Amino acid sequence: MKVLHLSHSDLDGGAARGSYWLHKGIIDQGVESTLLVKKKISNDHSVITSSSTWEKYWQQILGGSNQLYLLSYKDKVKGITPALIGKNITSKVKNINPDIINLHWIGGGFLDIKNIGRLTQIAPCVWTMRDMWAFTGGCHYSSSCIRYQEQCGSCPHLKSNRNQDLSRMVWKRKNKLWTDSNFTIVAISNWLADCARNSSLFRNNRIEVIHNALDEEKYKPLDKKFARNILNIPQDKKIILFGAISATTDERKGFKYLVEALKQIDQTNWSNKIEAVVFGSSQPQNDLGIKMKTHFLGKLNDDVTLALTYSCGDVMVVPSIEEAFGKTAIESLACGTPVVSFDSTGLKDIVEHWKNGYRAKCFSSEDLAQGIMWVLENDERLDKLSQNARKTVEQKFTLRLQAQRYLEVYREILHNFT
Repeated sequence: MKVLHLSHSDLDGGAARGSYWLHKGIIDQGVESTLLVKKKISNDHSVITSSSTWEKYWQQILGGSNQLYLLSYKDKVKGITPALIGKNITSKVKNINPDIINLHWIGGGFLDIKNIGRLTQIAPCVWTMRDMWAFTGGCHYSSSCIRYQEQCGSCPHLKSNRNQDLSRMVWKRKNKLWTDSNFTIVAISNWLADCARNSSLFRNNRIEVIHNALDEEKYKPLDKKFARNILNIPQDKKIILFGAISATTDERKGFKYLVEALKQIDQTNWSNKIEAVVFGSSQPQNDLGIKMKTHFLGKLNDDVTLALTYSCGDVMVVPSIEEAFGKTAIESLACGTPVVSFDSTGLKDIVEHWKNGYRAKCFSSEDLAQGIMWVLENDERLDKLSQNARKTVEQKFTLRLQAQRYLEVYREILHNFT
């Protein structure tokens, strides 16, 4: 069996790293696998790029051209990828001659809607959904909007009150060009799978759930004292962790709920016993109004530093409003640090209430604060939660288990295809 993975990058961002880790997990199972990307960062010979130097500039132009569709909307639009213009890579894919194609996150001027549909004419396609884009009119997360269950239009992200807006145009193009494209959908959480099953585009497709995974040898508990020495974090404090890409500015990551929770903890007799560590962002210019000392580590790019950071903490807070899965949550659990989250979306597949963490009421800063304190206030409980955190990853979220499950799906598809 020869597997081809398609992703915008191999290491640039959480979705890219997820596709790269799966690709490596497939290879470790003795199966030939290639990862074809728009932007290659690693020096891994099994990862190839779709672009020469001049083609990279052309793809930047294509990515920018897609943004032109957003200019007619007065307010600055975030979180929308039209993907109406992109590169035709079918000849390169044909030269690789895969038995099965696995799509991952492929936006940003890499592939457009038409060329995504063309891939199913080359080989059976599995599509690993790492957000909602594939079945919406262009948004990656819909918030409370469920218009993707119909035909989109009147898009709240576009602040549009017209049915025939850009989101309807994108939806119609997907519907037209993917009608005969029998994608097998793999959602990375049960919540995302339920969204896909209710969508107008994929409700008739085969939809499986295979969780994200990680290398449990890279993400594992490290000596807390050592980790804190390296990161210059106090030894005599309980440490609350929070981190994400654009941690303090991406509203979906829920930083505002954490701030409110920390303000409440400031009012308790624990306020001088706890400090916070934020990674993925530098310190905001505006005063957050938190008395608790907070360390801002900036953007962390490598697994070693991330593992050290998770290991230095006593609790990781993931207060996201929406998460397709929640990769930082399993990274933290793998390092033996329990997680406090809201009882929402993909995080429900990871955080087991009162076992490896705490799931707070949506979206209550008060209950979030209560969950943080519940984890921290009893050392015996914290030790048990830490042990359960590591066990959760070993039992559910390893690359070996993930790769084996994907190979089962691949083999079933190829058996039925032939």
